[in-house]
Amino acid sequence: MYNDFYKLSGKPFQLSPNPKFFFGSSGHQKAISYLQYGLHQGEGFIVITGDVGAGKTTLIGYLLAQLDPAKYLAAKLVTTQIEADDTLRMVASAFGLEARGVDKASLLRAFERFALDNQRRGRRILVVVDEVQNLPIKSLEELRMLSNFQVNDMAAVQFCLLGQPQFRDILASDDLAQLRQRVVATYHLGPLSPEETRAYIEHRLQLVQWQGDPHLTDAAYAHIHAATAGVPRQINVLADRLFLYGMIEELHQLDAKDVDAVAAEMAGEGMRAESPDTVPPLEPRALAPDATRLLQQCEDRLAALEKTVKIHDKTIKRGIELAASYLNSEIHQPQKPSNDIPHPHAVSR
Repeated sequence: MYNDFYKLSGKPFQLSPNPKFFFGSSGHQKAISYLQYGLHQGEGFIVITGDVGAGKTTLIGYLLAQLDPAKYLAAKLVTTQIEADDTLRMVASAFGLEARGVDKASLLRAFERFALDNQRRGRRILVVVDEVQNLPIKSLEELRMLSNFQVNDMAAVQFCLLGQPQFRDILASDDLAQLRQRVVATYHLGPLSPEETRAYIEHRLQLVQWQGDPHLTDAAYAHIHAATAGVPRQINVLADRLFLYGMIEELHQLDAKDVDAVAAEMAGEGMRAESPDTVPPLEPRALAPDATRLLQQCEDRLAALEKTVKIHDKTIKRGIELAASYLNSEIHQPQKPSNDIPHPHAVSR
């Protein structure tokens, strides 16, 4: 909704990964270099880790968009807790091979023919496994076995594994020693610096024809970084709410106080009352201070809820005003005279 208010051509802070909005921070550029090096090896595993929202999926989407489809055939898998026996079926299905009701030996032969056919066409097979930390050890071992599969003495398939930081601990376990030896490149994607946070926001805004409205002050950028720790997805969430807040309040400059107000509101929405089972019994002498503290917490939460309701009311009112304005302009728009003779079956409007 704020796109119209600020005359933006699209939504700059969408949460769904979009390679169009890829931002080449120093960390992301290094990750791309490691990915390209790993692909050059043509075998084994490439491992990219990072915290939730660090931009791993957007990164790999950007890389896949750069690959020559005549040289690479890629498939992306988002994993769940699948068993080892289903791992091969998951990979085969990603490339359109029939896997239902097919035994493992027949599926391997079908995959071999598929790999050989692509090799003859000069294409390499790349499997991207997202959220790899969800896979059991046995499923990861199944991927390793598949990575050993060769056609004409060449690796038939290469894997790129994307996961959260805990996957590094999983990979370091004794059970995955052989898979670890097959890793040809690995990189951990960290958060953005304060300078990169500002550049990231402006990069996304420029992609939707931002003309400096709203203007974000230096302090606003600093407070956004402090509130999000430089995590891209968190930046998107906060910036999206900040622009909505700016539209509701009809602001054309956003400062630190506005960022703090939105961050506090979001924190208030995330509050959860303690379960009675978890609250320790109070000593008689501690009752008055604790009662005062609990009362203050309740008042703070109530204030946050009242502010949220106010913002929602303003959002609805603004939406009604915009819709009414649009309909009014349509109704009063002068009609151009026409000399065309209407079709006999045409319905007049």
